[in-house]
Amino acid sequence: MFCDDEAEVIVAMLRDECDTAGVKRFMNCEIGEINYSPAPDSEYSDDASPAKSQKKPHKFHVSTSRGEFNAASLVIATGGLSIPKTGATPFGYHVAEQFGIPIAKLKPGLVPLSFAPDDWKPYADLTGVSLDVTVTFGKQSFREEMLVTHRGLSGPAILQISSYWQHGEPLHINLLPACDMATLLDEQKGSKKLFSNFLTQWFPKSFADVWCAQLAEHQHIENKPLNQYNDKQRKQIAAALHDWQITPSGTLGYTKAEVTCGGIDTRALSSKTMECNDVPGLYFIGEVVDVTGQLGGHNFQWAWASGYAAGQAV
Repeated sequence: MFCDDEAEVIVAMLRDECDTAGVKRFMNCEIGEINYSPAPDSEYSDDASPAKSQKKPHKFHVSTSRGEFNAASLVIATGGLSIPKTGATPFGYHVAEQFGIPIAKLKPGLVPLSFAPDDWKPYADLTGVSLDVTVTFGKQSFREEMLVTHRGLSGPAILQISSYWQHGEPLHINLLPACDMATLLDEQKGSKKLFSNFLTQWFPKSFADVWCAQLAEHQHIENKPLNQYNDKQRKQIAAALHDWQITPSGTLGYTKAEVTCGGIDTRALSSKTMECNDVPGLYFIGEVVDVTGQLGGHNFQWAWASGYAAGQAV
């Protein structure tokens, strides 16, 4: 969360709010076992609120390295698998499995894409080149910056599409979304300017040279003066620029992923309270749930909103 001062200010604010609310924190605490059993009706007072009194009696017993805990409600807010160095673990999914809660397939999301070293070798030296592109996969499309890295592609456009990309399938990249290259090439058909030099209006020369070399290798259209291309070649060049098809070999994994796609199946939870439909008193919130937002703070908002909903319910 961005702030005017250091990040510690946010941590201090959260601690102060917790202290005011009487929250007890147990740091460096390992969870050993979670047991669940119905609680007798007598444990629920007659003057309980309507929302509370309608709940099925239940009790959780949690064994930890800091002692034993009993509770009527248990909220799992353990996050996903992304960025393990922050302490991310599959604990939340293990709890879901224990209680028979379905889990949607997991994969890294908002993550850079990688390519086979031999396939990417021509582009590896272009690390740092950034382009305004439109990246499409299936019905999803994003126009933002794309960044070339030594292992593949990154930048906002790639991070966005990575959450939708399916392994083994190509991406469709419009390298010049603001132009109609077919028309521009027709207008330049009398020009003696070298094609790669013509492209430097939009691309760094290094990228233009490499891209033209790859066009010659894969589509047999040599880099030459614009007046030497025929109508068919100009159409092929325009199509290649507006629909550069490239197939990643994978992603950089959870280490570099900003979020985890998949997780606790939302159909197993109440959309109002985040409580499990089949296990009264058990709640899942935040990234551990199968809700993945795009860039721009949506995943933070989901974590806070789902936490608020569960907090009001328990």
